[in-house]
Amino acid sequence: MASLSSTGVAPLIIPSDSLRSVLFGRTMLYSGSRQKKVHDKIICSCMAPPQNLRNDGSFATKFNDSFKSGELSRVREPDYGDSDVLIECRDVHKSFGEKHILRGVNFKIRHGEAVGIIGPSGTGKSTILKIIAGLLTPDKGEVYIRGRKRAGLISDEEISGLRIGLVFQSAALFDSLTVRENVGFLLYENSSMPGDQISKLVTESLAAVGLKDVEERMPSELSGGMKKRVALARSIICDTSKKAIEPEVLLYDEPTAGLDPIASTVVEDLIRSVHMKGEDAVGKPGNIASYVVVTHQHSTIGRAVDRLIFLHEGKIVWEGMTHEFTTSTNPFVQQFASGSLDGPIKY
Repeated sequence: MASLSSTGVAPLIIPSDSLRSVLFGRTMLYSGSRQKKVHDKIICSCMAPPQNLRNDGSFATKFNDSFKSGELSRVREPDYGDSDVLIECRDVHKSFGEKHILRGVNFKIRHGEAVGIIGPSGTGKSTILKIIAGLLTPDKGEVYIRGRKRAGLISDEEISGLRIGLVFQSAALFDSLTVRENVGFLLYENSSMPGDQISKLVTESLAAVGLKDVEERMPSELSGGMKKRVALARSIICDTSKKAIEPEVLLYDEPTAGLDPIASTVVEDLIRSVHMKGEDAVGKPGNIASYVVVTHQHSTIGRAVDRLIFLHEGKIVWEGMTHEFTTSTNPFVQQFASGSLDGPIKY
């Protein structure tokens, strides 16, 4: 069985009675070896039939910094209608044992958006990504994908309309597979495309993230930054033999964690480049409809996202545009932006 390499975070495992290993990039399932596939199959996290989408890139532009104790998750959001909403979280709660992680989270991700989720450690940022991806289910509340309620990977497998990719913090590459096999894994296992065509798509996806002539390398031969880029290439590859290719939302969990400042800048710019408003490393328009980045890094906030959601103790305490981050009067934002020990965030 192929195994996952780890650069700091262990891969998420689901009990074998239901699903076996949760993989990388495009949220999917995998069981057994590549040669033995009987009842198990890879599943793209998708939902809801396509709808008309606005292409003007409009989204919430400004939020009131004022907040009241006990109403931290109440944030006004301008009403642009719901025709361009790809993902919506409504009153999402999640606990692990006695520890309450999410306490009523509400927000929308619209077509064309680049959204950052920030806040102190342990406040539920990665948890909300996994709930959106279908890897976890909320204890209370709902997640809607293109207007359809998300019920989890198994229940959603027959629904189409939106692809959701999750790029794990650790890159989560198979350490026993080559770069080519890692990037093309979804297509090798779950498409009828010929091998030479998949190989061509793998090379194109690697080129899009600035990697050349690495197809036959093993993950152990890659630097940390290169592993992140391979994981990104794997998340953007898709089956071009389909008549219609659904729009895709990418979820990035701490994409620059553990990288030096220069490697972080490379990854941040690549995240921008594969978005529909950018151009990839070979000058082609990006094809990612929207993306969400969980981060602590100020450089990632400044370079990779346009709108911010601030989580504290499982609630949204502030939402606003990136340019408002350093000028906000919200005490949580001020303390986080300055790194001060004085403020409402306690360690």
